[in-house]
Amino acid sequence: MFGDATIETVRELVAGGADHIALLMRHSAREFNKNVHDLVNPLTEEGRDLSRRLGEALPKSHTLRGYASPPERCIETAQLALLGHASKGGEATRVRPVEGLGVFYVLDQMKMFRALEESDGMDGFIDRWVRGKLPRDAMMPADQAARLVLDIVATKLDHPVAERQIDLCVTHDLTVHMVRDRLLGAWPDYGPVEFLDALAVYRREGRLFMRGQVGPEREVGA
Repeated sequence: MFGDATIETVRELVAGGADHIALLMRHSAREFNKNVHDLVNPLTEEGRDLSRRLGEALPKSHTLRGYASPPERCIETAQLALLGHASKGGEATRVRPVEGLGVFYVLDQMKMFRALEESDGMDGFIDRWVRGKLPRDAMMPADQAARLVLDIVATKLDHPVAERQIDLCVTHDLTVHMVRDRLLGAWPDYGPVEFLDALAVYRREGRLFMRGQVGPEREVGA
């Protein structure tokens, strides 16, 4: 079920002693109405239920704080996860929109969508992007974008509001794909980024690590 892999990742990290985890997570299940701008498409009812379920299942030893890309589906994913967490006795703070969790790296949406249609799915699009094969005025360089997103997420670890905490940073599949590819490398079993899939960012002994739901963790900074 969507979200299960993220729940399991968090539980493993908490069992290993992680006090503060930031999750760069794709939003929950959404509508695909082609008659409206893609960023306007909201969550489905299933997506709302899955968001609450995720929050209900996260460890209650940790306070939940939320950040989200500005589109409604991202903010609602985070809000419902926090409500689910609180409904089962967990501490939750608030959700705040953050532009840096959005698609800031898309410089020309028309050219981006055209390139996506011409690519072999999302993986093909990402491959063209990271190899610099897309128009320079369509997308920010992937390495630069990945580092900017990592900085945004990692900064949350520097400003805790509780002794033990999980920061939900809700974003889009393209962001998770791009950060995963640039910072974790091409792992053969990664597969697509599903709804509520996440990359976990955390510190251990002063070093910054990231891990996905498969494959090893990787040190990504200090």
